[in-house]
Amino acid sequence: MLVDFVPYPPETLIRALTMLSLGGLLLAVWVQLDLQSVARALRQSRLALVLPLNFVLVPVLVYAVIWGFALPPELAAGMLLLAAAPFAPVVPVFVKMAGGDLALAAGLTAIFPLFSAILTPLVFEASLSGFSYTSYAGALRFFPLQSLAVLAATVTLPLLAGIALRHALPTLACRMLRSLERLSEAAGAVSLAFVTFVEFESILAKGLKSLLAMTLASELSFLLGLAFGGPLPAGRQVIAFGTANRNIALALLIAVDSFAGTEVVAAVVSNGLLLIFLGLLHVSFYRLVGRWKTQYARERYVKLSRNRNG
Repeated sequence: MLVDFVPYPPETLIRALTMLSLGGLLLAVWVQLDLQSVARALRQSRLALVLPLNFVLVPVLVYAVIWGFALPPELAAGMLLLAAAPFAPVVPVFVKMAGGDLALAAGLTAIFPLFSAILTPLVFEASLSGFSYTSYAGALRFFPLQSLAVLAATVTLPLLAGIALRHALPTLACRMLRSLERLSEAAGAVSLAFVTFVEFESILAKGLKSLLAMTLASELSFLLGLAFGGPLPAGRQVIAFGTANRNIALALLIAVDSFAGTEVVAAVVSNGLLLIFLGLLHVSFYRLVGRWKTQYARERYVKLSRNRNG
């Protein structure tokens, strides 16, 4: 085995590294925000539409992709589990990198765990019951307090710490911001490398059809967010990142507790890695478009200035 030398269960280390990285990145995000801007963004977020979009439409879409590709039960369970766990803590990070509405992304990321703690297991169990996978019948176990603890560590605590630092020690917050971002990014890189190493054989074994199905489900979810994300481009971008990037930490928690020793855990990890990769591609696209717009505006300004002077 690739991980025989690891003194702790790989799943434990994966969760710890993921929580450390995302917690640090979210702390850096919240240091730069204030509650008024977040509250204002949430009032404009159309939450009554965003919730069913993430807990109903995205799982239905993923279900259809699984059915269309006739995927094996382990991969199907992993994809459905991620589909039921919306708005990953990394969404504000991606939105910030893409130059989007950071206040809206942070506000939705903070409020979604309250719904996920209850709705995620219910949506997942309902989705899974649509398949005749007898090997998983009655297998789902969910511990709400444990789930809330994980979500609090990755979302709520960084939120509170960031707000406290911003208001109590603003000078220190500004000084430590860049170092905190670098440390968290380094932890994220280690986490990604380790989880890839641990699950490398399982990822390779998924096959081209499985990768195509996971990619299609993610990209369709992204487009779904763009289509129903509201009238403003910045808002649509945030909702799209939320519908496409699911909460890997929560999905992995349920997978480890309910399906330990099965390929469901590997399916969640491999699909989660793909979601991160696709999310970075979306970020790169938005950054490239932003540069093009800036360059075009600059060139247009220079041209207009020359025409006036001429």
